[in-house]
Amino acid sequence: MSGLEWLEAASYIVTIVGLPLAIGVYIYDRQRDRQSDEEEIFLRLSDEYADFMRLVIENADLHLLSPVVKGTLSEDQLERKHALFAILVSLFERAYVLVYEENMGRQQARLWQSWEDYMTEWCQREDFRTALPALFQGEDPGFVATIQRIAETTAGKPG
Repeated sequence: MSGLEWLEAASYIVTIVGLPLAIGVYIYDRQRDRQSDEEEIFLRLSDEYADFMRLVIENADLHLLSPVVKGTLSEDQLERKHALFAILVSLFERAYVLVYEENMGRQQARLWQSWEDYMTEWCQREDFRTALPALFQGEDPGFVATIQRIAETTAGKPG
């Protein structure tokens, strides 16, 4: 076998083995990048939720950490509570738009489940459920349907 024949044989081997291997490595890298992007989105959203909870703590007089409404609130308190609910609904919509899909993979479903848990927790509050219709203007229709379903399912359940 001459040197030229060896080179030709080697090129066939590279084509037969190397090309599928390169395609496999490319697909694996793309999946890993996609998973990393999903986790980064989730971490950013989680940070935003933590910031929201700091606002709730700073406004402790609104009793938003309590599962039931306590006493009557002043006009100023009602306005602040409505603003906090608006921030929360906006955050929930962002999570819905960035994380939720009809056919989610296992990892993405896990990420979405924690957001659905947050929504369920807040929808157990009667004052939050009552505020929702006014907060839905301009929101994503899929998100509105999802949170309405959660609100209807959790209505009357203890927090």
